[in-house]
Amino acid sequence: MRVALLAYIKPKENVTNWSDQFEDDTFAEWDSIETVQAVCDALNSHPDVECEIVEAIPEIALPRLMVRKYDVVFNIAEGMRGASREAQFPAVMEMLGIPYTGSGPLTLATALDKARTKEVLMHHGIPVAKFTTSKDTQTTLAKLLPEAEYPVVVKPLSEGSSKGVKNSSFVNNDAELRAEIQRIATDYNQQAIIEEFLPGREFTVAVLGNGANARVLPIVEIKLSELPKEANGIYSYEAKWIYDVRDNPLDIFACPADLTPELQKEITETVLRTYNVLDCKDWSRIDVRLDKNGKPNIIEVNPLPGILPKIEDNSCFPKAARTAGMNYNQTMLGVLKAGCERYGIKF
Repeated sequence: MRVALLAYIKPKENVTNWSDQFEDDTFAEWDSIETVQAVCDALNSHPDVECEIVEAIPEIALPRLMVRKYDVVFNIAEGMRGASREAQFPAVMEMLGIPYTGSGPLTLATALDKARTKEVLMHHGIPVAKFTTSKDTQTTLAKLLPEAEYPVVVKPLSEGSSKGVKNSSFVNNDAELRAEIQRIATDYNQQAIIEEFLPGREFTVAVLGNGANARVLPIVEIKLSELPKEANGIYSYEAKWIYDVRDNPLDIFACPADLTPELQKEITETVLRTYNVLDCKDWSRIDVRLDKNGKPNIIEVNPLPGILPKIEDNSCFPKAARTAGMNYNQTMLGVLKAGCERYGIKF
C-alpha cells in the first residue's frame, strides 16, 4: 500500500530550546520534522505499507497528488491560510477521488470555528459554556453576554494548538475584556470568542475509530494545579509550550484520570455524541471541562490532534493510546486502518 503522509512542517528547526521556537506562535499548529518523520516511520513499520512524506505546500503537494500514485493519504495537514484552512486539502482530495484519513472538509471547517461548533452541539443538547463572539473593543460583558459573570475566557475564534490563548485570556473585568478583544483583532485579524469560565476539572479525551466501533481511549486529566503560581486556571499557550517543555516537563497530566464510574460514563457518552454529531472520522481529541455543578461541557473538538512522539513531550493522544496498551507505531497504524476500512481498502 502506497501512503502519502501529508503535513505542514515547521520552518524553524534550528533551535534547541522549544520555548525559543514559540515566541511567535505563527506555526504552532504545524508539526516538527521530528513528529512528521516519526509518523512516517510508524506507518512504514507495517510490512505492507510504503509511506513517503509530502509537504503540504500547494506547489509541492498538488502535482504529486494529481499523479494519483498513492492508495491513501494520511492527512495531518493543519493548513496555511483562512478560517477553513484545515478543510482545504481534504476538499481537494475528495475532488480528485483520493482516499484519506481523518475527518472531512465540513467537520474540519466547523471544528476550527469554536462558535459554530458550540452552536451545532447546543442544537443537539450537548452541554457547552455560555458564549458569544465580538470584535468590539469598546464593549462590556453586560452588553455582550448579560447572562454570564466574570471571570470569562477570551480566545481567538478560529485557531488551534492554543494559539492566542494566553494567560491573559482569563479575564476578570471589562478593561481586561476590551484589551483581549483588541489583542486578538490585532494579532489574529479575527473575532474573539468570549466564554463563561467553567470552574471544574478539565479533561481531554482521545477517540479512535468510526461509528459503532469508535472508542474512547483512557481519559486524560489536565491537572491545572501543577502550573506555576502566576498561571491562571486555563490550559493556555504558555502552559502548553513554555511552562511544560521537554527538558523540564510538568507533572500536569493524569492518565487514566481518577473518575467515579458515573462521571467516566457521562464524559464518555458526551464525547462520543459530540464525535458523531460533528461526523468526526477515524480519530479526534475532544476537550471537556466540568461546570460548577460537575457536569461535563465540551470546550473544543480537535479532529487533527497533536501527536508528538516522545513520552516527555506530554502529547495527550499518544499518552492516552499508551495507557490503552498501544505504542506509537500501533496508534498511527490504527488511524490508517480506520481510514482504510471506511473506503473498503484491504489492510
